[in-house]
Amino acid sequence: MGRLFAIDYGRKRIGIAVSDETQIIANALTTVPAHQIFDFISGYLAENEVECFVVGLPVDMAGRPSESSQYIEPFVKKLKKLYPNIPVYRVDERFTSVLAHDAILMSGAKKTKRQDKALVDRVSATIILQSFMENPQFYKDRS
Repeated sequence: MGRLFAIDYGRKRIGIAVSDETQIIANALTTVPAHQIFDFISGYLAENEVECFVVGLPVDMAGRPSESSQYIEPFVKKLKKLYPNIPVYRVDERFTSVLAHDAILMSGAKKTKRQDKALVDRVSATIILQSFMENPQFYKDRS
């Protein structure tokens, strides 16, 4: 069983989270500069089995694609083209940044740590992955 690989896509930085090998726990992994993401993914795949990619889906409050979709969709298209044997799932990413900020605040992190945008991106990716893993449809699709 491979890991689940989650991506919180941003134009400057990309938060990455992965599951454990048993796909029970979501863990923040790292933050990668956007221009280095495909090199990072290639290196990660060389050392780890990945069952699927989970990419945040930016939508507005009405459920329509948000403005940032124009940047994410070309990334997803290239991801699918480079790794056609690894499925790509999309997860609504509304409120993940707010939830990430709240989680960091509740952890007792000092102000400088709470302002670390890379940390917010990693935590957001973890929330996206956890949301995916908690979705019963995920398990149904794998049967």
